[in-house]
Amino acid sequence: MNEHEPVVDLQLDRAHSSRIYDYFLGGKTNFLADRMAAGSVLGVFPAALVAARINREFMHRATRLLAESGLRQFLDIGTGIPTPPNLHDIAQGSAPDARIVYTDNDPIVLAHAAALLLSTPEGRTAYVQADVTDPAGILGAPQLLDTLDLSRPVALSLNALMHFVPDDGRDRAHTIVETLKAALPSGSTLAMSHATADFAPETMQKILKIYGDAGTRLQFRSRPEFLRFFDGWDLLEPGIALSHQWRPDDPADATHVTDAEAACYAAVARKP
Repeated sequence: MNEHEPVVDLQLDRAHSSRIYDYFLGGKTNFLADRMAAGSVLGVFPAALVAARINREFMHRATRLLAESGLRQFLDIGTGIPTPPNLHDIAQGSAPDARIVYTDNDPIVLAHAAALLLSTPEGRTAYVQADVTDPAGILGAPQLLDTLDLSRPVALSLNALMHFVPDDGRDRAHTIVETLKAALPSGSTLAMSHATADFAPETMQKILKIYGDAGTRLQFRSRPEFLRFFDGWDLLEPGIALSHQWRPDDPADATHVTDAEAACYAAVARKP
């Protein structure tokens, strides 16, 4: 290592949301602190494994739909640890010339970013180490500007991300999303999922405490609060739905999970 290179602290002794999610998805990039926190969540919410999987499957379906409908540029914020198939696998599977920019704030995702950069020859992928709380930094990142043309439609993906942005009385999460939406041209889309306490408030309150004790603050939002993220854009059918009920590949998939087990809203909208 060059003596002038900064040493990255992966903070493996502290649980991190992306590594807890990796554990729920059956991944291997998680550590004792993450597994202990995940175990505490499973103790009060055994459906966490199911909720994580169906949330990931929503991202797959939304990405495939958008690629098939002509979108060729994707911005995935809060990417998480690579878990195949990743967003670029889905997008480029339908549209080999698709361009994808991934961003995350977890340094361990950066350490695994090579898995996110295996693009088709016709397309392109890039990675930006950034935090969604600095949307201007994401939008102005050289890697993004070298990969995406922000004068043409972009498919913005905020999958299971914004519940990690508490408002602190300042409406921070909606302000961030509005900043991102405003930077994208007509024809762009927003695909988003977000955890909710609407169906099991006592259980979700316990999860807030588990994550909080591990150093990660959460804010679950109601259906009306989730709907506000799409203000001014046109929701695609079926509008706001639970993650497993948004255009399931098999209609039976929409019935094998309860609302309380899903605990996550999902929707896709297009900018007029």
